[in-house]
Amino acid sequence: MEESMSIMFSIESWYVLVPMFIGGVILLMKWRKEKESPISFQQYVVVISFGIYLLSVIHLVFFPIDVNIGDYANQTPWYKTINFIPVLTIDVFTFLLNILMLVPFGMYIPFLKSSVTSVKTVAKYGFMLSLSFEVLQMVIRITLGSGRSSDINDLLANTAGAVIGFLIIKAMLSYRPLKRMFIQFQL
Repeated sequence: MEESMSIMFSIESWYVLVPMFIGGVILLMKWRKEKESPISFQQYVVVISFGIYLLSVIHLVFFPIDVNIGDYANQTPWYKTINFIPVLTIDVFTFLLNILMLVPFGMYIPFLKSSVTSVKTVAKYGFMLSLSFEVLQMVIRITLGSGRSSDINDLLANTAGAVIGFLIIKAMLSYRPLKRMFIQFQL
């Protein structure tokens, strides 16, 4: 009689996000020492709040990770959990949430990288971040049996969210008083 082994447990976000936060703080301190000019309090606020935002997005996108390996693993092949059909398969509520999730990312980009002034560049950054999420979700699905799936509509929504966030900031900066304040926060 053959004995089979099954592994089932959940990985909670704090197991991963707390070390990521600590590593981020260490990198920030190292980066500050290597920078020629000291960064201001306002710039610290931007960097720390962006880090907290990214950790929150990672929490929403990936956690909890339900590990199911062995007899109780999800029997659906991983390649069948990828949605390659854009627009026709949209769940409107999820699509709107994905747009909303990356609006702040688009708003942070001009603060973090002053050379970014075009919608095309912001769309590229939003697409790359979203693609990273979808590929990592697929890898977690394949290796750990997590129930997350990858979806082309998430890529579209996240990219749109980053562009919308950038356009909001760009519109706000057309007012001179806001633009003067913006420069104090820009890295």
